[in-house]
Amino acid sequence: MTTPTLDLTRALIARPSVTPEDAGCLDLIAARLTPLGFVCERIDGGGVSNLWARRGTAAPLVVFAGHTDVVPTGPLEAWASNPFEPTERDGMLFGRGAADMKSSLAAFVTAIEAFVAAHPQHAGSIALLLTSDEEGDATHGTTLVVETLKARGETLDYCIVGEPTSTATLGDTIKNGRRGSLSGKLTVKGVQGHIAYPQLAKNPIHLAAPALAELAAEVWDEGNEYFPPTSWQMSNIKAGTGATNVIPGTLEVMFNFRFATVHTADDLKARVHAVLDRHGLDYDLAWTLGGKPFLTPRGGLVAALEGAIRDTLAITPELSTTGGTSDGRFIAEICPQVAEFGPVNATIHKLNECIAVDAIEPLSAIYRRTLENLLTASDKA
Repeated sequence: MTTPTLDLTRALIARPSVTPEDAGCLDLIAARLTPLGFVCERIDGGGVSNLWARRGTAAPLVVFAGHTDVVPTGPLEAWASNPFEPTERDGMLFGRGAADMKSSLAAFVTAIEAFVAAHPQHAGSIALLLTSDEEGDATHGTTLVVETLKARGETLDYCIVGEPTSTATLGDTIKNGRRGSLSGKLTVKGVQGHIAYPQLAKNPIHLAAPALAELAAEVWDEGNEYFPPTSWQMSNIKAGTGATNVIPGTLEVMFNFRFATVHTADDLKARVHAVLDRHGLDYDLAWTLGGKPFLTPRGGLVAALEGAIRDTLAITPELSTTGGTSDGRFIAEICPQVAEFGPVNATIHKLNECIAVDAIEPLSAIYRRTLENLLTASDKA
């Protein structure tokens, strides 16, 4: 079997672009876009490859965003076929990146090719923002491109991130936002001593326990129409020398918030400090903001995607903000409407990653119809 999007997906999978390597994926994509009138610009940095490709100068600007890098394969002998030799069996296309997210990249390109062929004088502009640094540190990838565009004063109107959002079947879920991620490393200070002489020591485990219990039981909010309640979870806790007769001098706790748009990071920080201070702890607390929450309400981009999915697959997608973070959190800094949509995510990051072959062309059709919904309103009038 051969189709335009399937063929390009195969070609991308065959390039072993383990993060932060691009392995020529961006050159392949740029070669397809340039004949369509795209100006292709590399904005590389820190060993990371980034592509900003734009066709047109008018508003509104519709951007497709994604990443060429993939996670490591794991043990090659555990795969049923070489992860970088795209292989079809039982109606599935196997290979590292098949679902996350080389099929989306291929669908971006073929959707744009079909759309431009049908609407060469379309309104607005189309762009692609692609990086090889999403699965890794994400410090020189989409963030670098966003900073560059921001410095130029360029504005984005709509952005579709091709993350694999579908759960059971293509089209069943759109991510119209993501929770923020805020991490803390807490060090509670005590006084080390012999466990037989507790009066001469201060046990930070005992001191911190009531405060940690209070934080674990805290109801931070009730969520809202789009987001589940904010979650606070401890991920690591460490104290002691390993000996059974020593009271430790410090306790270290690592924790993380996944929070909705009902909060800012500063709100949550203040509430944690208030609990720790109320318990009279002597502590240090270092914060890391992994990403702010973002939300795109119904209408606009979300309506365009929903309509494209209904027209292509005759199903109505669910809106969701669950899951981890994505590069959408960076793009939301310069784009008011960001949504994620892509193939089924059941096998991402796993051995024998795969995508249904018969879902690949419909994915391209959905992206093309979304462009039509956003950029050809006058054609339909």
